[in-house]
Amino acid sequence: MWRFVLVLAVLGALWGGAAAAQETDTPVTTDKPPEKQCQPDIGCVTNLPLPRFVSLKGSEGNARRGPGLTHRIDWVFTRAGMPLKITAEYENWRRVEDFEGAGGWVHYSLLSGVRTALVTLDMAEFLDAPEDKGTVIAQAELGVIARVLECSSEWCRVAIEGQRGWVRKSSIWGVKPDEIIE
Repeated sequence: MWRFVLVLAVLGALWGGAAAAQETDTPVTTDKPPEKQCQPDIGCVTNLPLPRFVSLKGSEGNARRGPGLTHRIDWVFTRAGMPLKITAEYENWRRVEDFEGAGGWVHYSLLSGVRTALVTLDMAEFLDAPEDKGTVIAQAELGVIARVLECSSEWCRVAIEGQRGWVRKSSIWGVKPDEIIE
């Protein structure tokens, strides 16, 4: 019986306090932090720039219509290391797209910060130095995935199956045109 009276007393105090606040026009405060204001081109969750490039961690990743497991799967990425562009963030979900613009919302655990690039030019030439008159040390077919090691303003040094060389940024997708990677 005393528990019931105590519960009624607590509820009465809470209800009475809210009613008193309404009667005196005193704002009712909550312990919730204010809504976080997002900045353009900055992710609200990670504070990292948007868009930015990452890669697919495993050999398969579901891209969903919305950020959550209840949303329909629209696309399945099936190549480990595939470069993806993050365009938005929501809690543990990242909206990504591939070279062709296909994509959706992917759980962040399926993504890696390892930078990769997709060769977009058939028989792209990889040179021993970041200059047009360098020696060709390898060629890669359209669609090959390379690991990005570093990038200057116009060139990226990449690794493909043990071969390392410099390739023009215009021959790959997975780095921004103005991005420098050291």
